[in-house]
Amino acid sequence: MTLIGFIILLIIAAVAGSLGQAIAGYSLGGCLMSIVIGFVGAFLGSWLGSQLGLPEPLPVTVQGETFPLVWSIVGSAVFTALFALLIRSRRVI
Repeated sequence: MTLIGFIILLIIAAVAGSLGQAIAGYSLGGCLMSIVIGFVGAFLGSWLGSQLGLPEPLPVTVQGETFPLVWSIVGSAVFTALFALLIRSRRVI
């Protein structure tokens, strides 16, 4: 994979992470956190989809690397929502 392909994957992960955070209604940080959340969401969403026996609706392929866009957004939203619940429950006394 070239540097351009890697940067494109980072941008796709950032967009997926940002959309997941917007759906969850909670923001964990800036652009770098959106990239991390996008990749974590891709793993979580792909695992969740395979456990439920669902296919990948919109995989994005960049230079031979496949990125599960829809599952990344779903996984990012789930991860962000769970994280927000944990953070909010700690702050309430």
